[in-house]
Amino acid sequence: MFVRTIEPAFYDTDALGHINNTRLPAWFELARNDLFRLFTPDLDPRQWRLIMARMEIDYRAELYYGHDIEIRTYLTRLGTSSFTVTQEARQNGVLANLGHTVLVQFDHDTKRAVPIEGELRRALEAHLQEPEAVDA
Repeated sequence: MFVRTIEPAFYDTDALGHINNTRLPAWFELARNDLFRLFTPDLDPRQWRLIMARMEIDYRAELYYGHDIEIRTYLTRLGTSSFTVTQEARQNGVLANLGHTVLVQFDHDTKRAVPIEGELRRALEAHLQEPEAVDA
């Protein structure tokens, strides 16, 4: 599991006084950088080997300015060429948001999925786990 801490900025809030829902997709993408480095260590977009096939986020509780947010990132499924990344946003120990993103290892020149094999597969398997218990 990868863990990142986000310190919300004032501009992340909305008129209702909590963190705007549009911030979560951006924070989840930022937190996937650790995972992206397994595929492209220097994050060079010219060498990018992934595409996103699906993303969903469940909003379970509000997040607020002034309190750090912990983003947990791990895999819950590893297929032949695709995998599901599960991410949790927690504030003060409470699960506020749960996201699932399906990524595919992809050859952008041939426009085809590529099997995940060898050392890369073993590195991904190290982050494969069951979803955390839902406490919200």
